Amino acid sequence: MKFVAHEDVEAPIEFVFDQVSDFAAIERSVLRRGAEVQRVDDLEETRPGMKWDAAFDLRGKRREMQLELTELDRPNGIVIASRSPNMGGQMVLDLVALSRSRTRINVKIDMTPRTLAAKLLVQSMKLAKGNLTKRFRQRVAGYAKDLEDRYKDVA
Repeated sequence: MKFVAHEDVEAPIEFVFDQVSDFAAIERSVLRRGAEVQRVDDLEETRPGMKWDAAFDLRGKRREMQLELTELDRPNGIVIASRSPNMGGQMVLDLVALSRSRTRINVKIDMTPRTLAAKLLVQSMKLAKGNLTKRFRQRVAGYAKDLEDRYKDVA
């Protein structure tokens, strides 16, 4: 199952990349939303190979997954792979400089079920795909707006 969204941000690509690759800030944001996340690698710098364990509640069940930063192409984007016992996935975040002060964010999420239970979950999600896609795009738009606000605060 795939989700795709794109938003334009009134900020330079370097600033946007710095924000989307600030994993410490993202970890804090995830914790505030009620999920658990813990970094499990020993890397001191931001680079491929960074790993996290995450746990969250979805549809009344506790879900656990491992995340790994697989690609980091400054300032063009990042790729994060995820896996759990039931599901695999990948998030691709591409950045495109539209001008010196405008950047397009393209976000693609692809989920692949590994078990029958996960296939049933994905099937039920497909029935609500329109609503889920709308919510996903609203989240990406909200994040883009936050990036613009942060840029205005520092500019």
